[in-house]
Amino acid sequence: MFMPYTFKPEKAYARAYGRNIPISTKDAILICKKIRKKSFFKSKKLLEDLKMKKISLGGKYYTKAVTNILKLLESAEKNAEFSELNLDKCVVYASASHGAIVHRRRRASNFGSKLKYTNLEIIVVDRSAKKEVEPQQKKETAAKQETGKQADAKKKDTAKERKKSEENIEKESSGEVKKSV
Repeated sequence: MFMPYTFKPEKAYARAYGRNIPISTKDAILICKKIRKKSFFKSKKLLEDLKMKKISLGGKYYTKAVTNILKLLESAEKNAEFSELNLDKCVVYASASHGAIVHRRRRASNFGSKLKYTNLEIIVVDRSAKKEVEPQQKKETAAKQETGKQADAKKKDTAKERKKSEENIEKESSGEVKKSV
């Protein structure tokens, strides 16, 4: 099933989407905030340092979430290489949202417990690349501009016609008033 983009970048980009990843949504959101709008290599180094427990975020390492997000980031990296993006000038946009709710089988000890699932999306945007507009999009924008110009011309024509009709009405009414006097 195709999932919509969090946002559609204006420049060249590569995307990786993870659906129903078994990690905490709260942890995923926190990590995504830390790597969002950072360069690709800085965000990758941050995740690797968290995984190797060199640094921590608020005293925690978030090993399970970091491992899964790092896999997704590496997938986005391969997609970017295939799209021939310059990774030195790429910026990471990461977002996490709550995934499917799955209840465990009913047991007496953990009655009503839920499994954790999260949807993740990582978009790598190349800041150095110019957006390539497809020819069909150029035609559509040209058509929109023409229709806009035509609409403006019609508005002007209708305004002129109104003025003429108002003047004619005034002339006729002033002529009728003179006849009655």
